Amino acid sequence: MNNSKYCGVVVPMVTPVTQDGRLDVEAVKRIIHFFADNQVSPLLMGTTGEGNSVSQADGQLFVETAVKAADGRILIYAGLTGNCFAEQVRQAEVYTALGADVIVATLPTYYALTADQMYEYYKTLADCITGPLMLYNILATTHMSIPVDVIKRLADHPNIVGLKDSERDLERMAQCIDIAKGRDDFAYFCGWAAQSAHSLELGGNGIVPSTGNYVPEMFRQLFDAAVAGDWATANRLQDETNEIAKIYQKDRTLGQSLTALKVMMQTKGLCEPWMLMPLTRLSAEEEKAIRDALD
Repeated sequence: MNNSKYCGVVVPMVTPVTQDGRLDVEAVKRIIHFFADNQVSPLLMGTTGEGNSVSQADGQLFVETAVKAADGRILIYAGLTGNCFAEQVRQAEVYTALGADVIVATLPTYYALTADQMYEYYKTLADCITGPLMLYNILATTHMSIPVDVIKRLADHPNIVGLKDSERDLERMAQCIDIAKGRDDFAYFCGWAAQSAHSLELGGNGIVPSTGNYVPEMFRQLFDAAVAGDWATANRLQDETNEIAKIYQKDRTLGQSLTALKVMMQTKGLCEPWMLMPLTRLSAEEEKAIRDALD
């Protein structure tokens, strides 16, 4: 693990909304306080946060609310999605002006991109925005994988500070962690929650587990154990959090798992399980089954 300022547990925070699809501002505050109390940071509007479905106005309100609630206790990572480059740059600048510490951008997804186009997209974005930029590779939703050699080239850009990689490929993980080793200006974050402990053992800087919305304290303990070299504890917590993840993920699509996760958070009084279109709530029977599983 290098000495990058970007490290630790970054939870891809759900986007709490009301039944009519508006941002639930009070729920945002509750969740941010919950995260800060457990020393984990949020990634707003990532995949778990339905980032592609959040309006520009609500995205700005989300960042503003989270920054104020965090009150400097934790870093705020703001997700950037979309296919219009000019709008992405504008939105990134707004998020930074509102106090977001890092912009985390996925690839535009309408067109299949060549490796050179991926490089030029991130280089140009990093050139155009004020705040630090983190690359976000997620094959499951963009249907593209940023090649490791492109990441290696981008790691030398002075405004690109790291990579969040959610691709389920152990060889790739090791290669990307190697890029970050020995340098303090580029960090590796593992977005494959089931490999959190393993990625830290290889030298990764941080982990991005969606299950951290429900049990942030367990992932904080896992990270701290890894830093201390207590791999027995880290691996035990890995196994325990994997079992918790099955409650909302098993036999569900990605979209269905996100509303199931909100049901789990509802049991802690954090938010309601409403979703942004095109995603929808689960049936009353399914929601009850999740609550019963937690009991």
